[in-house]
Amino acid sequence: MPETTFTKQSLIAELLKIKNSGWIEIKRNKNNVGNIGNTLEDLLGIEENNLPIPNASEWELKTQRKNTSSLLTLFHMEPSPKALSIVPYLLTNFGWRHEKAGTQYSNDERSFRQTLSYHNPTARGFDLDVDENNRKIVVTLDINKISQNLTQYRDYLLTNQKDSLDSNHIPYWGFDDLYHKAGIKLTNCFFISADEKSENGKKMAKYEDIIMLSKFRIENFIENIKNKNIYVDFDARTGHNHGTKFRIRPSAFPLLYENVTYF
Repeated sequence: MPETTFTKQSLIAELLKIKNSGWIEIKRNKNNVGNIGNTLEDLLGIEENNLPIPNASEWELKTQRKNTSSLLTLFHMEPSPKALSIVPYLLTNFGWRHEKAGTQYSNDERSFRQTLSYHNPTARGFDLDVDENNRKIVVTLDINKISQNLTQYRDYLLTNQKDSLDSNHIPYWGFDDLYHKAGIKLTNCFFISADEKSENGKKMAKYEDIIMLSKFRIENFIENIKNKNIYVDFDARTGHNHGTKFRIRPSAFPLLYENVTYF
């Protein structure tokens, strides 16, 4: 079945119609964290689309449950320099034994999972910095910031002379690259939040807040990194890299845009 095509105004009208419909039964992916978005796609007649191409003409649709502490994923983007396979470098040199090594995975399975925010070192000493002069976001490592509960990890790095990131393998994201990536996914966006409940054994959703966002600004993005509203998630193990994600506090999402309209 061909995908529904919208103009901006017809999409707004359809979203308002859904908003005014009140509680709607969730019929697909009932136990999936993406069921709010899936249900909205169904209501709009939009095919599920995992490609980095905006739904609904040039507008991206993003959904979020109301009153949730979960972060909103903005996009996936591996760090540069890409030719040097930075995530495998981090995994091999600074990873640790996976908690399921020897059981679910092979005995030598390693893990590198870190959530980074600006000037907020993790327990393993990794941090996020903004290099304004060179216009890039940089990952840093300071072994002196490693938690006292992880002295074995610190000793491992010192013993293997891995007490710092190799100068040729420092992970970073250029401002221009980030702007290009956001331009694919986030230039213009409808952000819809929904309440959720169970009733008579059925899962229900109520789409309440509709925000139209346009003109993504990289300056706002960088500012929200500094304000600790944006996080970078590494999630890799020996057998699979789940991808590096940029995520944001939902309340801060509209702050990335020049134009914000509430419906």
